[in-house]
Amino acid sequence: MRPIIHAQRNCEDQEKINDFLINTRTGLLGLADELQPYVIPLNFVWWNSCIYFHGLSSGRKVSIIEQNNTACFTVFQEFGTVTDPVPAKTDTAYMSVMLFGSVEKVHQLDDSTGVLQQFLNKYVPGFYDRPLSKVHVDKYRSSLDNQTVSVYRLQPHTITAKENPVHEQNLFYPGKSVSNSSS
Repeated sequence: MRPIIHAQRNCEDQEKINDFLINTRTGLLGLADELQPYVIPLNFVWWNSCIYFHGLSSGRKVSIIEQNNTACFTVFQEFGTVTDPVPAKTDTAYMSVMLFGSVEKVHQLDDSTGVLQQFLNKYVPGFYDRPLSKVHVDKYRSSLDNQTVSVYRLQPHTITAKENPVHEQNLFYPGKSVSNSSS
């Protein structure tokens, strides 16, 4: 793995990384479709030190994974533009995490049910009055084309994280200018 060029932006705080992965809502799955990259945005959950996503049991994403299951999953959040009196030092406050590993389909009904329950907990917390049942997961079909819905796991072998923390006093806002700021 290549070293991070801006080493001062490297984040090794595992608690911060975990919280970020738990709470950020969308990530980008990067796959290699032969010589062409294929990157798609996905909802995901970070659970048991793995990235989980779900989708139809067929399609381009599934075909690529079946041919080459090596993947990169990137999660990022931009917090605003950082101002500086020196124009070349204008920057962005952000956090990003990249996870490199292999994607596999989850075959065990208990595992799939647990993962899908984590999705409900993350995206619609408290909406349902009882836990997701295995019977529902086993019988569920997509409303798009009646295909089964599958759960996939990316087991990372490498995780890198970078951040440029937010300093509220330095963030740009409409109307802020170099003459009326103390940054």
